[in-house]
Amino acid sequence: MNTALIGGLLGGLAAAGVVMAVLASPPMRRPTLADRIAPYLADTANESQLLARPGRGTAGALARLTAPLLRDAVRMIDRLVGGQASVRRRLDALGSPITVEQFRTDQVLWGALATAGGLGVGLLAVLFGQTNPLALLLLIGGCGIGGVLARDWWLSQAVSKRNAAILSEFPVVAEMLALAVTAGEGPIGAIERVSRLARGHLVGLLGGILADTRSGTPFLVALTTLRDRTQLEPLSRFLDGMAVAIERGTPLADVLRAQAADVRALGKRELLESGGKKEIAMMVPVKFGP
Repeated sequence: MNTALIGGLLGGLAAAGVVMAVLASPPMRRPTLADRIAPYLADTANESQLLARPGRGTAGALARLTAPLLRDAVRMIDRLVGGQASVRRRLDALGSPITVEQFRTDQVLWGALATAGGLGVGLLAVLFGQTNPLALLLLIGGCGIGGVLARDWWLSQAVSKRNAAILSEFPVVAEMLALAVTAGEGPIGAIERVSRLARGHLVGLLGGILADTRSGTPFLVALTTLRDRTQLEPLSRFLDGMAVAIERGTPLADVLRAQAADVRALGKRELLESGGKKEIAMMVPVKFGP
């Protein structure tokens, strides 16, 4: 164990902490435009900060102290990673209530936790005789970057699972809507009946259309809004077909049945493509197995 190396690492961490604390202090922080004009735009008198109710306990004080650093880290990650439109589109597809800023905050927290884990592994490596500072720095930095990217990957996986569940529910829901329309229900009544009888992600999206319609949004506008928000091409064609059928007066039941048949055919094609791609892998246990 190299005592000088451990002392150097701890001293470097302490120095970095002091520098970050000094740069984040109010005299060193550059006020934003919103902070400068906020006192002149307020329509009520600002209360004294002495009368403001402070956060309870150490957690509230720690949150207030680390909030500026967290905001700076969120802005830095947003500049480096970018892709706000992609994140917002995936969050909308997932139906998540969090914003892009909250997602970036989650990425910062994941990166901080991964960096702390990498630092712990690095200290263990130093204790067991590893004295290469470059390797330790690469390990810690790689863990931090991996934590940030892991949060983005987790969101993509959640969206993929939700889309797969919607596609699996799609044919059955489309057939139920077609049966309800054939029995004499209108489009809104058919969606309402299916929402009462079925459960699932697609039914939840249809329930959102009902909620928008009851709040005053025209039915066609609610359909097109969901069509523009979804990432699934079959669902987008389905909603577009419903909107066109309602607008032009074409038989809606036939459109719904045709869309359900298209989704079933798409599922069969994807299954055949998946089997073709894994054909060689499936031959390995047959060829080399006992």
